[in-house]
Amino acid sequence: MATQRGQALIIEDSPEITLLVRGLLEKEGYDVVATPLGKKGLEFARAGKPELVILDLSLPDCDGVEVCRQLRVFSDAYVVMVTSRDDEVDKIVGLTVGADDYVTKPFSPRELAARIRAMRRRPRQRAQQEVRDFGHLIVDPLAREVKVDGEEVELTKIEFDILDLLSGNPRRIFTREQLLEQIWGEWFGDDHVIEVHVGKLRKKLGESAASPRHIRTLRGVGYRFEPV
Repeated sequence: MATQRGQALIIEDSPEITLLVRGLLEKEGYDVVATPLGKKGLEFARAGKPELVILDLSLPDCDGVEVCRQLRVFSDAYVVMVTSRDDEVDKIVGLTVGADDYVTKPFSPRELAARIRAMRRRPRQRAQQEVRDFGHLIVDPLAREVKVDGEEVELTKIEFDILDLLSGNPRRIFTREQLLEQIWGEWFGDDHVIEVHVGKLRKKLGESAASPRHIRTLRGVGYRFEPV
């Protein structure tokens, strides 16, 4: 019986990079669709439901950050942003709107392949699948749903995975390295990515680092979930 191939989408206006990434993804076992336009990419994503999206930050018809924001409304695909701007602000903005990872041009095909493999190894569901009721906060791991004060909150894949891990192990301290290993599998950048996603998660849960309710920071150590 033939193994089902994953679906991947490339949204990139450089023919050279598209050709390079297409070849890499096909070797990784993906069927690939590519387009140079963000709006067309969103159409392809709605129709094809890809597992992975390689998204250029600078597109001729619209901004890649806005494409990622719209993509996250209906898709749980892994998103890797590609940028020619080696600017920390660009990277943080990309991660904040729901990208899982980023690479800066020129990038190593071997590094991109390794990052993609690490993402595919990420568990989509964890062992503890029961609904967790913390009063005003409810986490449903099986449905991947979160409610705050009865209202459903939309989280990105990474934000949910962080909350799932922390809330499934209340009061246990996780170092940044442990979070990177558990959530990403492998990570090739700096661990500031954890702070970006935790900050966004806190905001959606109605808390902050200055006034934490559930997600506590242990300075110089890591994070801990308080059930009350």
